[in-house]
Amino acid sequence: MKRHAGYTVVIIFLLIFLVLSYSRQQSRVKKVLSENERLINENRDLKHSLDVNSQTARQIADRSEVRVRSEGQFVERRTYYRRNWKQFIAVTTSDYRTGFLGGIKDLQIIVRNQSEYPLDNVVVSVQYMRGNDEVFKTEEYTINDVPAKGTKSVQASSSRKGQKVALRLLSITSQPMNFCWAVNKPAPPGNPDPYLCTPQ
Repeated sequence: MKRHAGYTVVIIFLLIFLVLSYSRQQSRVKKVLSENERLINENRDLKHSLDVNSQTARQIADRSEVRVRSEGQFVERRTYYRRNWKQFIAVTTSDYRTGFLGGIKDLQIIVRNQSEYPLDNVVVSVQYMRGNDEVFKTEEYTINDVPAKGTKSVQASSSRKGQKVALRLLSITSQPMNFCWAVNKPAPPGNPDPYLCTPQ
């Protein structure tokens, strides 16, 4: 009888030990899971912070490409575009059609503006030429409101004669850029910013 009671006590102690061990183990598991969740949240926050910093760094780099050094001085953005406008503004034609015996159809004049400022108007001369490069007709077109970092086109006249066309920029105006250029107004020598519309 005493032996039976002894077994019962041992079993009770074992059960208590197992319960306490299980409880401690569950507590450790919860602590580990909580720590893992905290680390996951920290990693997510760090990743978000790195993404934001990366975007900021790209924006700064993009701006730095425009702010170039000239003779040891930083050049203001609009001044840089005015001085280097030929790198950012261009005029081209669409893929127009020519007839078997001559003639030009589906001609569009396209202005490409890769600067950060819209263009108020661009005036273009279109020369219609025969096969021997003789110009038989010249027309002018004005393209208004060319967006920044964008293009704008106008439909040009068709011609019953001619094999090709040649384009020539005549003038460009942009108030946001404070930029006024015209082919018949050459830049005065020694002027570091010759295409400035109005001094500021």
